[in-house]
Amino acid sequence: MTEPATEKFDLIVAGGGPGGAALATFVAMQGHRVLLLEKESFPRYQIGESLLPSTVHSMCRLLDVYEEIKNAGFWLKPGATFRWGKNPSLWNFRFKLPQTPEGLGYSFQVERSRFDSILLENAMRKGVDVRMRHTCTSVIKEGERTVGVSFRDENGQERSACARFIADASGNTTRISRAVGDRVYSDFFRNIAVFGYYENAKRLPPPDQGNSLHVAFKDGWFWYIPLSSTLTSVGAVVARGAVDAFSDGPEAAYNTFIEACPIIKDYVSTGRRICEGSYGEIRVRKDYSYANTRFWTPGMVLIGDAACFVDPIFSSGVHLATYSALLAARSVNSCLEARLPEARCFEEFERRYRREFNHFYQFNIAFYDMNKDQDSYYWHARTVLNTKERANDAFVTLVSGSAAEQFFDQRIGIGDVLQKHSEGAKDPIKGANFDTSKLDLIKVADGLAEGRFSVDRLARLRPAAEEKPLFEGGLICSASGLHWDAAAAMAQPRTDRV
Repeated sequence: MTEPATEKFDLIVAGGGPGGAALATFVAMQGHRVLLLEKESFPRYQIGESLLPSTVHSMCRLLDVYEEIKNAGFWLKPGATFRWGKNPSLWNFRFKLPQTPEGLGYSFQVERSRFDSILLENAMRKGVDVRMRHTCTSVIKEGERTVGVSFRDENGQERSACARFIADASGNTTRISRAVGDRVYSDFFRNIAVFGYYENAKRLPPPDQGNSLHVAFKDGWFWYIPLSSTLTSVGAVVARGAVDAFSDGPEAAYNTFIEACPIIKDYVSTGRRICEGSYGEIRVRKDYSYANTRFWTPGMVLIGDAACFVDPIFSSGVHLATYSALLAARSVNSCLEARLPEARCFEEFERRYRREFNHFYQFNIAFYDMNKDQDSYYWHARTVLNTKERANDAFVTLVSGSAAEQFFDQRIGIGDVLQKHSEGAKDPIKGANFDTSKLDLIKVADGLAEGRFSVDRLARLRPAAEEKPLFEGGLICSASGLHWDAAAAMAQPRTDRV
């Protein structure tokens, strides 16, 4: 039997990962009472070890953990290395461009157990009531409004608590997101990932030894992420239909894929696969790309993987989680302080979050176009699914807010442009197969390189008077960065991606 809800908060957050910890911190920093419920004990294992610069240089500064992250000994990540597309050689994509300010052109490869603990401990220092081994089981509603959660504490006791707002940051396995909307999957990214960890495997030659390595092969592609001088995350992404490869279990499938990819086989040849501890399990995850039909409902908001997920190719997971946390915090803080109506605040949150998701989705789906191996079932299927995805109206509408044809026309050719741009071509768009008036692809490529998708300069916020809304009639970021403000009457929507 669930005890009556006697505890009351301004915000209850389900999930203590980067998104949940960031949201809880940003709201607690404004003096509001925040409860965070995390089902596991930290430190705990989590996939998603490769960060974008925006997370390190913008979000970690806003959370006041930048120096701690910088001094934690995480492996420096200057960019990414690819064996992808028509070019049989390895090629690099670097975060540092000529226009990148000094000290910003890098990120980190992190062990999530340590990184997530730093963010959660910071939330505690900022005043968040963090309770580990507490599992949210359902939400409490009064009419159409969500007003609380039921949860199971560390002793197995069923309890409940109420709050002005509830945030679901409990990831892709969320139990409570259906209180907001339904999950819709992309046809294109219905993949399976199988992954494990190696010690003492090879590194790319200097100065690229900290790069993520992405290698396309006949069955799909591999990630190869150096987490330290000795620890490496190695995973294969294959078609969802490749069930036969798993007939003898995940480990046999994993070994088969490594044998089929000469570069990865060579790189792990000097190492030993870890078979004990938190890194000892061969894990499987499937059906990557999805988006919820709604990201908020009165009294409740979804952030991070609880709302949507793209694909691991460009390591956008932690970025989207923390970015959505900041957007949600602005909405919660503004409502708690009666600055603006709830619907207006959370509509701004959802529009911006979907826009960010759309940027990565378009970029990722276009990047898959670079591999032209029509003899491979996996890569031929990408072409076939590309066509089918145009008819997947429910998902494309959720992602882009536009017609399927327009959505796909906007991103044709972006993969080739990215490679040419990374290789320093003088005119990477010359002769490309797309209408350049529809999308500034060089700006997109530069934006990805700097990790600038909508969060550049957040750690060095400009006064609100300099801001313009992203959308007609939209809101702007306050001077503190943690609220929304109404735009001046004369302000016009911005055209950049900041």
